[in-house]
Amino acid sequence: MTDFNELLNSTSLEVLVETVLFVSPSALSTSQLANLLDKKPKEIELALTNLDNYYKQGRGLRIQNNHGKYQITTSPEFSPLIQSVLGLEEVATLSQAALEALSIIAYRQPITRPEVDEIRGVNSDGVIKNLLNKGLIQEVGREDGVGRPILYGTTSEFLQHFGLLSLEDLPKFEMLQQNNLTEKKILKD
Repeated sequence: MTDFNELLNSTSLEVLVETVLFVSPSALSTSQLANLLDKKPKEIELALTNLDNYYKQGRGLRIQNNHGKYQITTSPEFSPLIQSVLGLEEVATLSQAALEALSIIAYRQPITRPEVDEIRGVNSDGVIKNLLNKGLIQEVGREDGVGRPILYGTTSEFLQHFGLLSLEDLPKFEMLQQNNLTEKKILKD
């Protein structure tokens, strides 16, 4: 049996990162990976970049980055195949109100429900609950101030639902304008 330290020293860092991400039940940060593999965070970041570039060369997997936490996912373009193989029903559609609130949260996160209400011009309680139940948003903290309102942000399920690898892959504001959400509404100070 190979000694663990010998294995760590004789295997490429990309393979070690890939192995840990593959078996991890949740996304991991670079510092968590660095601690597990006894490496520096900068080394882990380089390994993640190299692994991501490798996957982008016609592979069926991708490295997903959600708020600085990484996981291996299937390539978004293979979603229909995955649904077919696993016998999954097509992903449920979201209402216009849910898409509107989700867009605001995605671009402004972290954001409170009252801020979402103000931008939308209507109460968003039901929409926020629906998005929480679907796992597309999550509570990410509390704002300092009166009442300490909950702050919301998107989840890795949000990225997967929309075939994104990170928040940087979100469409630009020009596309939002086609859906009647203006840059002014989303970026309101």
